Amino acid sequence: MTQHRKKRTILEMGHDAFLDIVANLVGILIILVVILGAQSTAVIQEMQDQVEEENQNESTLASESQISELATYSMRAASAQADSSRLENTIREYDSKILRRKRQRAILLDLLAQAEAAWAEKKTDFDKRTLQDAQRVTEFKSAQKQLDQLVGTRQHLENQPAPVVAIDHLPTPMAKTVFGDEIHFRLKGNRLSVVPIQQLLEEIKRDFERMAAGARNGQTEAAVGPMRGFVAKYRMEKAREMISRGGQLQMATRIQLTGMTVEPLQTPHGQTLDQILSNRSELDIELAGRDPNSTTITVWVYPNSFAAFRKLKEHLYARGFATAARPLPLGQEITGGPQGSRSRAQ
Repeated sequence: MTQHRKKRTILEMGHDAFLDIVANLVGILIILVVILGAQSTAVIQEMQDQVEEENQNESTLASESQISELATYSMRAASAQADSSRLENTIREYDSKILRRKRQRAILLDLLAQAEAAWAEKKTDFDKRTLQDAQRVTEFKSAQKQLDQLVGTRQHLENQPAPVVAIDHLPTPMAKTVFGDEIHFRLKGNRLSVVPIQQLLEEIKRDFERMAAGARNGQTEAAVGPMRGFVAKYRMEKAREMISRGGQLQMATRIQLTGMTVEPLQTPHGQTLDQILSNRSELDIELAGRDPNSTTITVWVYPNSFAAFRKLKEHLYARGFATAARPLPLGQEITGGPQGSRSRAQ
């Protein structure tokens, strides 16, 4: 980049020096034209004065010396006029050359600017590629180091005797569909929280009753809550359709829940597993006074809490409660709808 700037500076200095020389020459020529024009004017004025003076003296004939002098002045005037015309032509030629040089200089500067821009773009691409290559080399070295560590760990484990692992297990009775009292919990990030699905559904039902009194048909999106830190966003559809009642066709309004999503207002939400197992948790408050034979606990569990769910299930099993698991992928909230299924507890 420095070399291009140096070339550009030399190019601009060369053009500026040439323009200075041309401007000086034009100035000198203008001065000569002015001097010659002044001399021609003075000669002509002097000749006119002599003619007028001779006319005033009523001279009828001019002497040979006056005629010769007049011829000399006439020749000098003609020569000065010719020099003036030639200088004017020369000035016009120099002006034309200066104009052409300026255009050529502008074209060269544009080409130089385009070349510099292209060089800067290529240099940026080259720098990016260099940085990407360096990152790939670093990633490769890191992966190679991890591979070496894994190979070393594998060799170490292969040389160790096989350990004896004791596995605790819970009795697994036949799963049965839940029809009694059901409590919903959410277990994510090893935090347990009560999900008030029944209360949220009651609020949605009240919205249905208010919507039935309105005149608007079609799909509607709304939300209820918050309740215990959760809100329910739902979609319902209202339509007028024909139904058969007592053998007669009548128009009726149909309102249907098409989808529902339950999510917390803020995350993380709930109590940690240590708090849950301390016998002074929200879980104990929720289970107080409930019959284990008619109560089922449904846990919406995420992959990052499977180990915590096993401990929770052991805790609930010791207290006589059946547990149903509803696994959810990370990033997905609790959903429900008319096509949903009931929990199956064990």
